[in-house]
Amino acid sequence: MSIEVSNISKSYGSQKALDNVSFSIAKGEIVGFLGPNGAGKSTLMKILTTFLSADEGTAIVNGSDVNTQQKAVQKSVGYLPEHNPLYLDLYVREYLEFNADVYKVPKSRIEEMIALTGLTSESHKKIGQLSKGYRQRVGLASALLHNPDVLILDEPTTGLDPNQLVEIRSVIKNAGKDKTVFLSTHIMQEVEAICDRVIIINEGKIVTDKKLNILKSVAEQVIEVEFDYRIEEEAVSKIPHLKAWTNTFDNTWELTFSSDKDMRPVVFDFAHDNGLKTLQLNQKNKNLEAIFREMTKK
Repeated sequence: MSIEVSNISKSYGSQKALDNVSFSIAKGEIVGFLGPNGAGKSTLMKILTTFLSADEGTAIVNGSDVNTQQKAVQKSVGYLPEHNPLYLDLYVREYLEFNADVYKVPKSRIEEMIALTGLTSESHKKIGQLSKGYRQRVGLASALLHNPDVLILDEPTTGLDPNQLVEIRSVIKNAGKDKTVFLSTHIMQEVEAICDRVIIINEGKIVTDKKLNILKSVAEQVIEVEFDYRIEEEAVSKIPHLKAWTNTFDNTWELTFSSDKDMRPVVFDFAHDNGLKTLQLNQKNKNLEAIFREMTKK
């Protein structure tokens, strides 16, 4: 395993940031780490990169213990923190040269990383002159510079425009072919586009840990229906196999069924039996955002 987390707990005073967290990640996996603000994501990432120590439990990264083999962990990990700390007065190449010296890697890697992260047009500028999106690219280039086995990325796509998102998504996905990638983000589309697996944390505890395709294949479906006139909630609740229902707008309802069968014929029959017409009837995929809300609601 590239990352093994066993019974990790961490408190800040009376506040428990992590509560007996355990999971493992195999080499080559790209894992999305999701949770609301304050759920413990950044705290765990800082523990895995040796910036913080856990109060209890153990963590092994690329075969090295984060408590007793910190240098080995740091050599094998590329880390992009949430608040990307950069020397704003240095030029892009100058900053990467500084980091190349720290990691004792060939200077030829600098040009490779500049090209890989799309920094060529901005590489002659001082970091302080760059947009937030390009600063993120500098941070990512620095994280990849020493060719680490494990990439830990905390909100890596912050500040990127839609075109930059596509480019950086491609960089991360390509890196995942021969590295382990553990990333946190609030952008669910990024997780669906990049990740193989999702771990969701809420109030310091893991609430789900599943392959993305399994997580999204829950035997449940959402149907949006618009009737030709308003109907009472009590009548809607009598539709067979209905798990939840929401009157989203005027005569439009969002119906959630606990079935993997197509329930649109059932809704159509309900409308017919009650003298209603269906103006629209759409089956909606249950996306990751909906699953996230369910897993993390109070």
